[in-house]
Amino acid sequence: MIDTNSIFNIDNQTEFEDLALNIFKFQFENNRIYRSFCDLLYVHPSGVKNVKDIPFLPIQFFKSHDILSSKDAIKTTFSSSGTTGNITSKHHVTDLDIYTQSFTKGFQQFYGPIEEFVVLALLPAYLEREGSSLIYMVDAMIKQSKYTESGFYLNNYAELKDTLKRLDSDGKKTLLIGVSFALLDLVEAYQFNLNHTIIMETGGMKGRRKELIREDLHTKLKTGFGVSSIHSEYGMTELLSQGYSKGHGLFNSPNWMRILTRDTEDPLSIQATGKTGGINIIDLANINSCSFIATQDLGRVNDDGTFEVIGRFDNSDIRGCNLMVL
Repeated sequence: MIDTNSIFNIDNQTEFEDLALNIFKFQFENNRIYRSFCDLLYVHPSGVKNVKDIPFLPIQFFKSHDILSSKDAIKTTFSSSGTTGNITSKHHVTDLDIYTQSFTKGFQQFYGPIEEFVVLALLPAYLEREGSSLIYMVDAMIKQSKYTESGFYLNNYAELKDTLKRLDSDGKKTLLIGVSFALLDLVEAYQFNLNHTIIMETGGMKGRRKELIREDLHTKLKTGFGVSSIHSEYGMTELLSQGYSKGHGLFNSPNWMRILTRDTEDPLSIQATGKTGGINIIDLANINSCSFIATQDLGRVNDDGTFEVIGRFDNSDIRGCNLMVL
């Protein structure tokens, strides 16, 4: 049995790789879907000596199967957003404390304790549906904040404008996390000049606006909020950890999460740093589902460990994902 506390006490790459190999073995033995996937690739823990040899489960499997490595009762099920008629991903979570530790310690690694921030959330597309892991995370962050001003905003932009300006003029450390289209709506209605506020975008346009490349989006937001940089959060329903960018589209991941890229022509081949490819994620906090996921995002890992998210695959299915039909 793996001590889950060890996940959040990783100090170096060696500790990460050792724990990743142990978790791979654990999930191979306890996750029926992942075991079947590994068997089809003729991969067994006895032959895996490096994290790059670990198979990454295509993220689409969260849409069609229950991805579980634990026999404990399911505490909640997070679901992805989707247009009407689309099949959404389901992430069954058996231990919510692991998720809370992950987003709390992950945020603290890059920004400091959550309780020191006023946390304001502008997440209408997420707030209007059930099963959002982002809403669960931000709600917990709001509750951890020591400031009574922390809270969610839906369509009350005028109130949010007044709150932002008052907090900033008072010099309070403030985090405004918002879905991209709503942040654009806000700065088109009001102009700001913020000095003590972090603006963090996440979630894209959700069909509400035309998609923009990150540079154009951030330019509009920097101008509208009067800030020098726009921060970003990189997470997804199928994960229990997040990456963060403090600007320029360069993301860092917490100590228990790693990003690799795979060759777009050979989905089982892990690339060297500096090359654009499909993003594979190792999220050790996902110990009770699957910690090794091949996403539909395209990106690049830099030599210093930072990573960039460049776009998504044009086709709905990643090549090589249809290896197994159950």
